[in-house]
Amino acid sequence: MNVWMISAGLLAALSWAAHAETVYVTLEKDNAIAVVDPIAGTLLKTALVGQRPRGIAISHDYKYLFVATSDDNTIKVIDSETLLEIGRLPSGEDPETFALTPDGKRLFASNEDDNTVTVIDIATKQALQQIPVGVEPEGIAASPDGQWVVSATEATNMLHWIDAKTLTISDNTLVDPRPRALSFTSDSQFLWVTSEMAGTVTVLDAKTRQIIKKIKLSVQGVTDDTIQPVGVAIDKDQRWAYVAMGPANRVAVINAKTFEVEKYLLVGQRVWNLAFSPDQKRLYTTNGLSNDVSIIDLDNHKVTKSIGVGRYPWGVVSKP
Repeated sequence: MNVWMISAGLLAALSWAAHAETVYVTLEKDNAIAVVDPIAGTLLKTALVGQRPRGIAISHDYKYLFVATSDDNTIKVIDSETLLEIGRLPSGEDPETFALTPDGKRLFASNEDDNTVTVIDIATKQALQQIPVGVEPEGIAASPDGQWVVSATEATNMLHWIDAKTLTISDNTLVDPRPRALSFTSDSQFLWVTSEMAGTVTVLDAKTRQIIKKIKLSVQGVTDDTIQPVGVAIDKDQRWAYVAMGPANRVAVINAKTFEVEKYLLVGQRVWNLAFSPDQKRLYTTNGLSNDVSIIDLDNHKVTKSIGVGRYPWGVVSKP
């Protein structure tokens, strides 16, 4: 083999390393995690993780996955390379969603059956406190500036603003019926909330905790009762917001400056949640009833691939 061939091979390997990326998807009915190569568009493997995994997050250094295994009543800590369990966090009963604080030291877990939010110290694996909130808490988000953790309660149609330092509720905001998911903008100034029963997205000013805009989602030829927004994500530059629309099988593309819906993208069936690639060039959606993940090219706002992953994909995260 000559020097040119060796150099070419090395360049190819370095090029792959530069673009390598891994996507992790929780499979609620397979009790597993799917591992996907989004660049090649292939399912790499699945690994059993526990009973009914749903919420998932990744540590800031990408070494660990946090997975809410709801029927095990715990949040498991998983090595992101080996997929082996290395610990468990005391989440309270039936954890589904949770928020990782910006410093990576705490998790705030929603306990739907107990109407509480459990505060967990990750290093010591201890529950520090349970905070009473409204009825059926599910969606939860931590502001990037470390000031707020906001819990959405589905049955009381309320947002509860928890001071992340004092662990007390500072304010409550009434929103549209059945709020499901929340996401702060990267500057912590705005909070976006989806309301499943109303088919709306609400934008709030985080300083005043007041509503500044309600966005009604509507698709020609699709009945309103199937438009049930769940997951929401806003890019770091606050140009676009993306909303998973449940049984409408679409992702809404919303201009984050004008709050106008620019486009609806057809994805798989019963789209639950979504996550950006680390470079925010792609968006990944979990499609619960079609058992696949859709990949959206964010430069062109086009769906480019669909990858079968297993039964009832729910949560999704990615790492470089």
